Amino acid sequence: MVSAYLFPHSVSECLEMLNTYEGARIIAGGTDLIIDIKKKRLQPRVLVDITRIPELNLIQEKEDTISLGAGVTHREAATSPLIREKLPALAQAASSVGSPQIRNVGTLAGNVVNAQPAADTAVALVALGAEAEIWGSQGKRRVAVEDLYEGVGRSKVDSTRELLGRFLVPKWGEGEASAFVRLSPRRALSLPILNVAVRVQIKDGRWERARICVAPVAPQPFLCQEAAEALIGAKVSQEKIQEAAKIAAELAQPRDSLLRGSRAYRKEMVRVLVRRALETAIQAL
Repeated sequence: MVSAYLFPHSVSECLEMLNTYEGARIIAGGTDLIIDIKKKRLQPRVLVDITRIPELNLIQEKEDTISLGAGVTHREAATSPLIREKLPALAQAASSVGSPQIRNVGTLAGNVVNAQPAADTAVALVALGAEAEIWGSQGKRRVAVEDLYEGVGRSKVDSTRELLGRFLVPKWGEGEASAFVRLSPRRALSLPILNVAVRVQIKDGRWERARICVAPVAPQPFLCQEAAEALIGAKVSQEKIQEAAKIAAELAQPRDSLLRGSRAYRKEMVRVLVRRALETAIQAL
């Protein structure tokens, strides 16, 4: 049973609380954590609410990166002019999460730390090449978002001892674009059958860089490097898009699911959605 609910006003105070109180755990939006507590999957004694730490709510552009604090909500990411312009895949993914009520309180960091392979904004962050900056008593470390997954529902971030403070997304520069597409039974409050995010950079009519992430087709968001590598260096063409989409479909390993459809159907839809995402991205250039 939760016996205390604490509000730190700085990162150092937050980490001190985690170290001081046995059974303490970080909470932000709580959209997943509260359900886990009610179902007794988690039983923290103390909740440390990070929503009053100002630096965790910032979206900032620097020379070579865009920084998003752990407390940035899905609504804030979806409506931020900076994110909509520079990282459209993330804005599109954030606008797909749950309902308006969920988007108003749920955070980007919570979506990642919850470690579900089809979390919309996590898929976008992986495609964008985001790194998580994690703060603990031993200092800071940076980890690629795709490397934070231990398994379904199991994160390498220990929310009882450390804080995922912010995401850092590298800027690629001229000729870059990104897109997110989602297949679900209906538009709101439904699990995605599949979601795909891509990031590309095109120079002189050729694919300079590319990242393609697909979910849920593995225990974590699946960064399909082989599909991206098929594009790099080649001229931008429908044939190359189709080739990359085919490779992604071949490598994806979705399971048969009563909720999400058959394995065969979902593999075919990986091909369709990767093609659609790449087309959407380059149309924005």
